[in-house]
Amino acid sequence: MLKTPPLSLYIHLPWCVQKCPYCDFNSYRRSDNLDFTAYVAALLSDLRLESPLVADRKVESIFIGGGTPSLFPPAEVRWLLQGVRDLIACDSSMEVTLEANPGTLEAGRLAAYRKAGVTRLSLGVQSFNADALQRIGRIHGPDEVVRAFSQARSAGFGNINLDLMFGLPCQTVEEAARDLENAIDLAPEHISYYQLTIEPKTVFATSPPPLPTEECIWEMQQQGEVRLQAAGYWQYEVSAYAQAQYPCRHNLNYWNFGDYLGIGAGAHAKLSDEVRQCVWRRSRVAAPGAFLSAAGSDRVLAEKHKLGEADLIIEFMMNLLRLNTGFSRQLFQERTGLSYSKVEPLLSVARQRGLLQQAGEQWQPTAMGRRYLNDLLTLFI
Repeated sequence: MLKTPPLSLYIHLPWCVQKCPYCDFNSYRRSDNLDFTAYVAALLSDLRLESPLVADRKVESIFIGGGTPSLFPPAEVRWLLQGVRDLIACDSSMEVTLEANPGTLEAGRLAAYRKAGVTRLSLGVQSFNADALQRIGRIHGPDEVVRAFSQARSAGFGNINLDLMFGLPCQTVEEAARDLENAIDLAPEHISYYQLTIEPKTVFATSPPPLPTEECIWEMQQQGEVRLQAAGYWQYEVSAYAQAQYPCRHNLNYWNFGDYLGIGAGAHAKLSDEVRQCVWRRSRVAAPGAFLSAAGSDRVLAEKHKLGEADLIIEFMMNLLRLNTGFSRQLFQERTGLSYSKVEPLLSVARQRGLLQQAGEQWQPTAMGRRYLNDLLTLFI
């Protein structure tokens, strides 16, 4: 039987200084006349529209993503977070993450974000190599990363994530290792370490850069896992490593097929309806101009649909099989509302192929299952 899971809130701020050639997110180059106040007002109107859907629930985490949210002045972030608390119930220990580009930060701004209610900072580092950063279109350099991290610590941030990529254009295995050492030396609480992938409809898809071989990329990943573990970082998801007590609560809710509201241009939501025993997907119009004019009315919805049985199964597996801990029979039934018999034969096939294993009540991907995750997921389509 479907049971109501934890609830998170995603807030999308879609503007960047410039769009990176590998980025396929709903983001746009900032204009000189960007009206931050108007967009925050639209976000709160959007949340006011959605709030009746979660009237009896508490938000346990907020993630402000983009785009580059650190383009927004702290005063607007403070107004936004206070507005959220005025409109929906929030847990007293709520995690509030803000994504930030090291090239858009300064000490006073960071302290103001902390005072506004941001509890966790996620820095888009990608690399500590100046040439590599230039190849992937980043606006910051290595020195700005170190400075931004130091200033974040001074501002009182005790929970910082560094986003780091490997498999960059022309990158060697040794260069990837040096990037990781530079990240570990800063001692962040969390490191997201993931491979650059070429997504459709990006600049890199149109003009592919010279990438390392698959063998080199696999070596980068393997050496990274070993080094991060040795440095005290626990791998709890395919690309997420945390010191004890510091996994990202917001992303864990996603990966555990929890619920989330999504506000802002192009934002998505997933909501479980325990009364009707179904799960709904909702998304907003993607273009910022269209969002601004429609926020607060039903016109802001680009799509709303109920997930069918096949969608529930594959979406559950796409999320839960990213976690090293996997999932239990009970969690599958509570998050999808489906009988375990719907997937039991497929789980047995995956185990026979060496892609899944059982550890007590948990189904977990094996080392081979994590490496060939896409092949594992095709069993559930």
